[in-house]
Amino acid sequence: MASKVIYTVVAVAGIAVASGAAWWLQKPKAPDSAAGNGAGAGKPVTVEAAKVELARLSDDTQAVGSLRSRRGVVLRPEVSGRITQLNFTDGQPVRKGQVLVQFDDQLPLAQVQQSQAELSIARANQKRNQELVAQNFISQRSLDESAANLQVAEAKLSLAQATAARLKILAPFDGIAGIRLVNVGDYLKDGADIVNIEDIEAIFVDFRLPERFQNKVKRGQTAMLDIDALPGRKYTAQIQAIDPLINADGRSIGIRGCIDNRQLQLRPGMFARVNTVFGVRENARVVPEEAIVPQGARQFVIKLLEGPNEQTRTTKRVEVKVGLRSPGKVEILEGLEAGDTVVATGQQRVQRDGTVVSVVDLSANASSRAGNGNGKTAAAASPASQASSAAAVPAAPQAAAPKTAVAATAPAPQQAPLAGPNPCGVVVSEAPGALIPVRSVAPAERSPAVPPARAPA
Repeated sequence: MASKVIYTVVAVAGIAVASGAAWWLQKPKAPDSAAGNGAGAGKPVTVEAAKVELARLSDDTQAVGSLRSRRGVVLRPEVSGRITQLNFTDGQPVRKGQVLVQFDDQLPLAQVQQSQAELSIARANQKRNQELVAQNFISQRSLDESAANLQVAEAKLSLAQATAARLKILAPFDGIAGIRLVNVGDYLKDGADIVNIEDIEAIFVDFRLPERFQNKVKRGQTAMLDIDALPGRKYTAQIQAIDPLINADGRSIGIRGCIDNRQLQLRPGMFARVNTVFGVRENARVVPEEAIVPQGARQFVIKLLEGPNEQTRTTKRVEVKVGLRSPGKVEILEGLEAGDTVVATGQQRVQRDGTVVSVVDLSANASSRAGNGNGKTAAAASPASQASSAAAVPAAPQAAAPKTAVAATAPAPQQAPLAGPNPCGVVVSEAPGALIPVRSVAPAERSPAVPPARAPA
């Protein structure tokens, strides 16, 4: 019994000694921790900073699409027959009304000659009966019968001529012939494929966007195209039509743009990456994306103020309202002004406002980090993007722009402009004034295939 009491007393004394020793060891660390949090003593926290810059932001989104001919058709005969002539060369231009395929028409032409002879006889009988009726040698009934026979002869001639005309297949429009599927001497049934004709002076690009963009996309807006088959080239498409029906399967809307393809660089069926531009905002305030500190539904940044000396700054947490985003950049709508400095990295070291920090300028080391390939600038230039993004191009000439931002807004390199009217015609822009304007075309330059818009009644 006595031994149990002794063991209990020893255990309690050991715990008390250990607790006192732990308290004594932790007591001198409290002033150092306070100094590290910005009390003025000790080494300040090191953070990277970036300034709020003015940039040109583009509200856009990415999609994939396919190229289609402005007009394309597969020629097929309406009647059966044997081919006697092919008046075109594979892959060469053809003109509207040009006879491309000639079928054997000996029998229809003979029927035309027979009908012409019958018509000649019917006209002579009608003229003779008119003279006899005037002299009261025959009745009026004979004259009516000859008039009916004349109409029958005219109808038979028209029928024979129409049958003979169907044995000639004409080009429905100006275009380029494809690769023929038949040869001279082939006997074709009605509806058999002969050759395709494609009009590719203007190319359509068809793509789809999620239904949430239905209020943003308008006729007359601009879309930039990247063609995988033609790397390094940029093409500009103008949105011409928006499908009023939303696809119930994917909840997306169909959009068609038109590209001037008079240089014949694009072909129907090509795969295209489409960057649709909804609007452009000039002089937008942007900060690096990593400078944003989210807390629930609110967004904060750590703003740097003047410090005790030139080498240090003090911190202040500021709530901001963000706008458009681009890879590596975020627009600030409220909370900051141009020229303010914020913490880009190292926010976890700042626990409260008023912390004294040592600043490393992020813009001064951007080039060295990009050369090493492990900096945040390289991460901002990655191809990953959101469904709705923004291409940021700094307004100041000395500021560096991300590669993806330049690709989304810079017009070069593009095909050289050609003289003459644009084959896509004139599209009246429905976009607000802040969006990219549509190039105006003089009435004399308008395409004859596109009539001018009429004023509403």
